[in-house]
Amino acid sequence: MRALGRKHDLSSKIRDSLLSLARMLAFLAQAMDTQPNKDVLPHIKTLTRDVQSLQDHSSYMGTKLSYLLDATLGLINIDQNNIIKIMSVAAMVFLPPTLFASIWGMNFHFMPEIGEWWGYPLAIVVMIFSAVLPYLFFKRKGWL
Repeated sequence: MRALGRKHDLSSKIRDSLLSLARMLAFLAQAMDTQPNKDVLPHIKTLTRDVQSLQDHSSYMGTKLSYLLDATLGLINIDQNNIIKIMSVAAMVFLPPTLFASIWGMNFHFMPEIGEWWGYPLAIVVMIFSAVLPYLFFKRKGWL
């Protein structure tokens, strides 16, 4: 990314320099047009065409660098989206067990499953099932 940025800056400086050269050559051509020694004018016109050609190539290279920079940023964005998607799915997997654990952790006197011998194993099974179900759902959708 940094190398692309430096090359893009260099390309901008080259374009600015070529623009300055084109302006100077136009001024020189106009100044030499009134001079009696006109054998320099073909050379100035050749230099003007060369500068124009270099400007076109510089614009092409700048466009290509912009494309590469956009493609790189797009790939980084895709990777970040995949990471955020995995984090969101992980949050969805752990949300239901956390809900059940917080409800059963309130220590109310009138919760029938707390006093029974099967209450604790039931709570563990419900929490595991509530975590596995969203995981399987997202796996089946192809999000993992």
